[in-house]
Amino acid sequence: MEFKAVQNTAIASMHGTGIQAAQFIRNEGATAVITGNVGPNAFQALSAAGVKVITGVSGTVREAVERYKRGELNETGAPTVGGHFGVGGRRGQRWR
Repeated sequence: MEFKAVQNTAIASMHGTGIQAAQFIRNEGATAVITGNVGPNAFQALSAAGVKVITGVSGTVREAVERYKRGELNETGAPTVGGHFGVGGRRGQRWR
């Protein structure tokens, strides 16, 4: 039961940030991602790579991992936010 904090090098990308981050996560060997929200591109890329996506989680990493180990967190079957959620403070709005 391990976790590793890594820098999201895709954060500054104009396009494909979720896909790049998902590929990086899979390349690191992750089998699950525990997060608050997931957008459509990241969800699709993670799912295609066989990585479980668990959303709606808050609190510390320790709390989230403990809840996961106890079976209290469920895998999501769809994105939880629209594309570009949170980019530049726009909360789900597309760039114009």
